[in-house]
Amino acid sequence: MYTRFQLAKKYLHYYVTASNGKGHGIHSPFVFDFIKNVLRDKRQYDWYDIIESGRQKLLKQPARIEVEDFGAGSAILKTKQRVVGHIAAASLKPKKYAQLLSRIVHHYKPANMIELGTSFGITTSYLAAGNAGGKVYTIEGSSAIAEIAQKTFEGTGFKNIELSVGNFDEVLPGLLVKLHSVDLVFIDGNHRKEPTLNYFKQLLPHSNHSAILIFDDIHWSADMETAWAEIKRHPSVTLTLDLFFIGLVFINPDFKIPQHFNIRF
Repeated sequence: MYTRFQLAKKYLHYYVTASNGKGHGIHSPFVFDFIKNVLRDKRQYDWYDIIESGRQKLLKQPARIEVEDFGAGSAILKTKQRVVGHIAAASLKPKKYAQLLSRIVHHYKPANMIELGTSFGITTSYLAAGNAGGKVYTIEGSSAIAEIAQKTFEGTGFKNIELSVGNFDEVLPGLLVKLHSVDLVFIDGNHRKEPTLNYFKQLLPHSNHSAILIFDDIHWSADMETAWAEIKRHPSVTLTLDLFFIGLVFINPDFKIPQHFNIRF
């Protein structure tokens, strides 16, 4: 993984070179609509306060749990015995991005959603809140973390969530068979090149027309940047949006010419 200094340099380059995120110079009507109605949507939805209240409770939890980690690990937390509040502070998706994911769901109304990496369930809750008529199937590798996530769901009150516990490699194939097709996937749990590409390839045959695949931490390491570059080159990928900390992939054959945008957010 990159050091904080390396990541800061990369972010500065992204910030200076990316489109300003106001839609100027964007000739794709779809991307312009995304910027105007999703990225720059300033409305404060009712569920924001409910979920952020859950985040604050997690940040204050002093309990210790033992964590199984199947991914690339944490850049901050190195021991298996960890304080819940410390995990929350280091691992939960920041409000800015979690709420963006919720707005994406609210705007495009995906029915079947998959999340790889539940953590404590804050992002899961945001996904579920965005479309009460859809369902989020989320997978968490650590049973101790999953137990806390389940309490988060009980606290936020969202019922359209199904949580599975286990290694992604073992749980995901069966879930895809069960669902047949998916509309949106958030991949946030194994920040390494090969697993990321494997999940992408597994998901492609099950991705609906106009499916959205969202990858977390695409600039987290050289490995992840290589994976992101390979995903962008795949012939099924018709549009990508690089927001630095997350990358959006659109599988939509209506977009005849592949386009790739770096947008400031």
